[in-house]
Amino acid sequence: MLTFDITHQDHCRRLESYLRTLMPTSPPGYSRKLIKSAAARLNGASANPETLLALHDTVTLKESGVTTGYISSARPDLDMLYEDDQIVIVNKPSGLPMHRTAEQEENLVDFGQSYMTSRATPCKLYPVNRLDRGTSGTVILAKSSSSAGIYGRQVKESGLDKLYLALVAGQPDDNGTISEPLDDKESETRFQTILRGDSCALLAVTPISGRMHQIRRHLSMIGHPVIADKRYGGGELPELPGFALHSFRTVLIRPEAGALAAYAPLPEELLALCQQRGIRRNELLAALPQFLLKQPTQAAEPSL
Repeated sequence: MLTFDITHQDHCRRLESYLRTLMPTSPPGYSRKLIKSAAARLNGASANPETLLALHDTVTLKESGVTTGYISSARPDLDMLYEDDQIVIVNKPSGLPMHRTAEQEENLVDFGQSYMTSRATPCKLYPVNRLDRGTSGTVILAKSSSSAGIYGRQVKESGLDKLYLALVAGQPDDNGTISEPLDDKESETRFQTILRGDSCALLAVTPISGRMHQIRRHLSMIGHPVIADKRYGGGELPELPGFALHSFRTVLIRPEAGALAAYAPLPEELLALCQQRGIRRNELLAALPQFLLKQPTQAAEPSL
């Protein structure tokens, strides 16, 4: 058996996604096949592809020539959270823009297309949802214009269930709803405090509407801006490539396969910042699964 110990890099990652990280050149369905046949096990027991991993979990793989041939000692350049014939869902790094905004500038779409070509599966990628340059986390990329149309209509008509994690300045209420209009349009953001640190707090944030910079603007309006979000009063931290806002979970409905929840593990720079601000890393990692168990999913309103 091949044995792998889970670190903070894969805490709250789906088991299927973790196996794809181990075997980046394997076909999209190969990891799921290993899990379903119990050739991949979690803590010695059979598991579900959607099971979320936790720090110190152990994943074992039944050794075979095919599986061993797919395993890579290096993590792939693109952190892919999910892939099928129509879409890929990736964990966007903070500081990386979605599209090229200047000549020769690195961006997620070009980077993703280069990665797909490097593993001999070239395709053009089309963003289904977008994140600000400074925000990290889940982004859905369609593999064709037709797939982009299918999922784009879903986003416009039904919205996406999105859950963000934000490290904010000050000590906000335990929970709350912000309903201040943005750009003369009704807007709503809900938040819940997960942990508190030194003059800061880690929030779980759900945008119910889909306005530009909604979370950043709403949190700033109540006096608790996202840390390092200079534009909206959160100051500046040169050591951070962006700001302390992470798209942690996105739920979408696949036309033939139903609902999928994609989770993006927290980036090291955000974990380190929380630690510096008095929120201990192990306490944070332990709190996330417990918090998720209590949370129903809630689709957002369509983006207008």
